[in-house]
Amino acid sequence: MNEAYQIVAGKLETWLSATIEMLPNLALALLVLVVFYVIGKMLRKFVRTLLEKATTNKTVIDLAETVMSVLIIGIGVFFALSILNLDGTVTSLLAGAGIIGLALGFAFQDIAANFISGLLLSIRHPFGIGDIIKSNDYFGTVQKLNLRNTIIKTPQGQIVYIPNKVVYENPFTNYTKNKERRIDLECGISYGDDLEKVKKVATEAIESIEKRNQNRKVEFFFKEFGGSSINFVVRFWVDFRSNPDFWEPQSDAIIALKKAFDENDIMIPFPIRTLDFGIRGGEKLNTMWDSQKKVTNPSNSE
Repeated sequence: MNEAYQIVAGKLETWLSATIEMLPNLALALLVLVVFYVIGKMLRKFVRTLLEKATTNKTVIDLAETVMSVLIIGIGVFFALSILNLDGTVTSLLAGAGIIGLALGFAFQDIAANFISGLLLSIRHPFGIGDIIKSNDYFGTVQKLNLRNTIIKTPQGQIVYIPNKVVYENPFTNYTKNKERRIDLECGISYGDDLEKVKKVATEAIESIEKRNQNRKVEFFFKEFGGSSINFVVRFWVDFRSNPDFWEPQSDAIIALKKAFDENDIMIPFPIRTLDFGIRGGEKLNTMWDSQKKVTNPSNSE
């Protein structure tokens, strides 16, 4: 019994002595942790101030603050462990973190790609909330950009979630970036109409539209000789903030063009189809019908 007591007392005495010897290092390690904690808070404020000038995405700003804070505190923990002569623990933690990071990288590579793409989109800011974009055949207004998806709302009211990786790696169109958009209106007139007159009437009709950009010239070009019409395109610009800014002037242009053509006796022809009933072509139906009757009933031809 005395021998067991002696062993326990010896162990306790050893531990107490070791603790007393480590008190200076322990105090220094705690001081290091406090210093790195303060540095982390200061860097968080600096990062927030810096990112608020580059992006309006609050999610990205909060995430960057958290990552910076955890990184600084983590460095402080490793310094504190080194002061306490726990270098083996530091090595084990670093090795474990590396293995875990590698495993997570393989398991969640798509999530990581979307995450990084979301950060780059937020920093580069090729589009913002409320912009009208077209990405991967999806057209709509940007509702939100988070760290995994770009969320857009189509003109029909559907919500579409597009992975950030897909948006970042593929071409997309931002319709509201330049605050203006061009309308190309195509039409055709009959071969019997006066082309100079058509150009004058069409140009004046488009120039009368109030919602077009008055600082931009209306452009008119004949394009081709079609099957039943001579086709042309008339082009004009509008100030663009939302979809009705494009749809309404386009509708007004169609109405104005049709009304002007009716008033000036200019015809927009229907498509014409010519049917050939002979092998050589150009044969009329009644001619081929009479020829067929003579072949089948030779007595009727005498």
